[in-house]
Amino acid sequence: QVQLAESGGGLVQPGGSLRLSCAASGIIFSMHRMGWYRQAPGKQRNLVATITSGGTTNYGDSVKGRFTISRDNAKNTVYLQMNSLKPEDTAVYYCNAEHNQIKANYWGKGTLVTVSS
Repeated sequence: QVQLAESGGGLVQPGGSLRLSCAASGIIFSMHRMGWYRQAPGKQRNLVATITSGGTTNYGDSVKGRFTISRDNAKNTVYLQMNSLKPEDTAVYYCNAEHNQIKANYWGKGTLVTVSS
């Protein structure tokens, strides 16, 4: 059974930092593209960042230069370091694992990030 367990969300002041983690089980982690997406209330789910099995990263325009995605294949974990947080970063952040060749796509349950003073 595939599980993606996010952690690290919470309340942070504008300008602050948080690091999200997503621990994966039930998949060959190193072979999956991992990603973070977010969904604010009343809005669609949008790309935050992805990282391929080879380490190539891609970021949404609104987080470039502020967020960093990384992965530790030995720990089956993907991270999202978020710096210079803004109120508009407030959302539920979801972890995603994708393997196009076997048409696999998995989601975690999400972790809430609230940026507010």
